[in-house]
Amino acid sequence: MMSQTTTRKAPSAADTPAVNWAEKHYLVVDDCASIRQLLRESLRNMGAKNIDLAMDGQEAMTMLTNKRYDVILCDYHLDGGRNGQQILEEARSNNSLMPSSIFIMVSAEKSSDSVMGTAEHCPDAYLLKPITEGMLTTRLNRAWQKKQVFRKIDLAYARKDYAHAAMLCDMQIGDNKLHENDLLRMKASLLLKCGQRDNARAIFENVLCHRDCTWAKAGLAKLRLQDGDYAGACQMLQDVIAGNGLYLDAYDQLATAHKHLGQSEQASAVLDRAARLSPNSAPRQKTLAEVALRLGDVAAAEKAYRKCISVGEHSINRSADPYFGLARVCGIKKAPKEAMQILATVQKKFAGDVSDLRAKITEGLVCLDNGDTRSATAIAEELEAMLATATAAVLPSPNTCMDIATLLLEVGIKEPAVKLLCYVVQNNDDDKTVRDEVQKVFEYAGMDEEGANLIANARKEASDIMNRGVLLWKTDKLDEAVEWMRAARLKLPGNLRILLNTAQILISHVQKRGYDLALVAEAAEVLNHIDKMAPGQLRHCELSAQLATLMPATAEVDLVAVMLH
Repeated sequence: MMSQTTTRKAPSAADTPAVNWAEKHYLVVDDCASIRQLLRESLRNMGAKNIDLAMDGQEAMTMLTNKRYDVILCDYHLDGGRNGQQILEEARSNNSLMPSSIFIMVSAEKSSDSVMGTAEHCPDAYLLKPITEGMLTTRLNRAWQKKQVFRKIDLAYARKDYAHAAMLCDMQIGDNKLHENDLLRMKASLLLKCGQRDNARAIFENVLCHRDCTWAKAGLAKLRLQDGDYAGACQMLQDVIAGNGLYLDAYDQLATAHKHLGQSEQASAVLDRAARLSPNSAPRQKTLAEVALRLGDVAAAEKAYRKCISVGEHSINRSADPYFGLARVCGIKKAPKEAMQILATVQKKFAGDVSDLRAKITEGLVCLDNGDTRSATAIAEELEAMLATATAAVLPSPNTCMDIATLLLEVGIKEPAVKLLCYVVQNNDDDKTVRDEVQKVFEYAGMDEEGANLIANARKEASDIMNRGVLLWKTDKLDEAVEWMRAARLKLPGNLRILLNTAQILISHVQKRGYDLALVAEAAEVLNHIDKMAPGQLRHCELSAQLATLMPATAEVDLVAVMLH
């Protein structure tokens, strides 16, 4: 539950200790030499001594990788390569930016595209040129004092010690009424990360009792989304957007809720609105393109895929997905030459077995779209031969599997296509969105009723496999349960429920039979895989907390060694 806080006087400027800027390390990033020099002189006048300069994104990332900086002043627009938003995004992603560091975006750009895109990544400040020395000093002092309130919390967060970080929030709330709102918001997000949903819910509800608060309302909506109350989540997220049309995360969550309800048109409309507000998010453009393509809106899909490629070129979120999507769109538009050019480009940019496989599949689908059945059949036969020798562990993603099955069914190769689609359902037996997509593949091949029966049987088989392991566990046959779940993981390596129950059974074995480093390491490996596959799972948080209590302090180093090998 939320801790009780005492009312204290907010600190005045006179109470705030002066910052010793001389001892800090600075990085100034700007493609204009005169601006770099101007900012350096302003910092020197504040007493700064250790100032490095970078003229572009590549140089900035190299410096951030090799050295820790206390303050980064970065221009938004940089000639060639990454822009300031992408530098911030990448530095946070690869931990080149310390949680206690200050990142200030500097720009002459006042357009909503730039401001909204940057705001989504939460720099410590956004300063518009021309910048005066007084303006810079004021913003740096303000940001630094706030960082000190959150410094220990951020460091605990960086260690993924979310429970301790939440406790530190409580300690700071009593002494920092000025930042109480931000501290409560941080505490609620931390509680969610460590599985304390009821305590997080209590914070959201308590805050809303006193005032209409966007982040608290959005937090409750996310809980409804996680609980499967998609209609309730939709209503609440629509209220959030009505009250604050610039709260972009609410659009993404609302689109997710619509997709779970099978409301693809509504999801597309929400994503389109968000993309208009902040068009420089590669992940959002990719999702918008995929939803539009499923709806058959080829023009909207093409626009979003092209934008995704453009804004993602120098981003940490750069991927091959939008290239393959765009090639598919070109095939549908009867532009096979451009589609093949895109496939050639993506194979150069993203060389590797997975990229080659997806290029092959997309080429086959483009051939089908443009009446080249002979080439499509030849490619389908190659894929059939590959599937005959492939193990479950090396099969591609669900969407790629569905593309393979679509191609196989279109050229009359039914049995391996059906087997592949059933495999997809078994690995995603609890995901209605995936089941609906598989059903669409069956319907496209004229197998409506047969497909529905195959999906139902595949789900039952996956459930039976999992239930057998759970029964062994509940009847205290722990050794047999562990072995059964290991075999289940090999057969269905993408089934989230099997993975979660595997981790639970491994942890229970250690709890009941005594500490076993190998089993603890195996449980940690499974949980790491779950976190990468489906981040934010409530049960993952609960199991991670259970696992943490099992490890004696002396075993932590041994566990790390096992994980590394």
